[in-house]
Amino acid sequence: MRETRRTHSPAGPREPCWSLPCRPADARRTVERVVAERCRNRAIPCDDDALDDVLLVTSELATNAILHGGGITGFDVDVDISGVRVSVSDGSDDIPVAEAPVDERGRNRLGGRGWPIVCLLARDVSVAGLPRGGKRITAVVPLG
Repeated sequence: MRETRRTHSPAGPREPCWSLPCRPADARRTVERVVAERCRNRAIPCDDDALDDVLLVTSELATNAILHGGGITGFDVDVDISGVRVSVSDGSDDIPVAEAPVDERGRNRLGGRGWPIVCLLARDVSVAGLPRGGKRITAVVPLG
């Protein structure tokens, strides 16, 4: 059984931000609520450590959309037996890249840790271009 919570349809026009999670904290609360509903119904086995991983991935995707993509333009959460699928869309066509933690002079870089964290914690990660421009990044994090 699969449950989908969609706050924005990628096929339709962009909706105002108040219908989407505008901040990473909003996105985390949405994911927490959806996962809690499924765990409460005992339809999906849930592990607290796995939920922490899902929330961290959600934060990183939302933060990256805001910092590098011009803001969150779409947000989806799907929960099924394979885990939690979080999709975050933004207006940038740029593909995320992992940067070295130090620059060419050996100085520590600020930031740049989010994408490697997403790739480490998620079982599957995909980046898809959107028909009207921008991209959707989807990460699947197992729940148990």
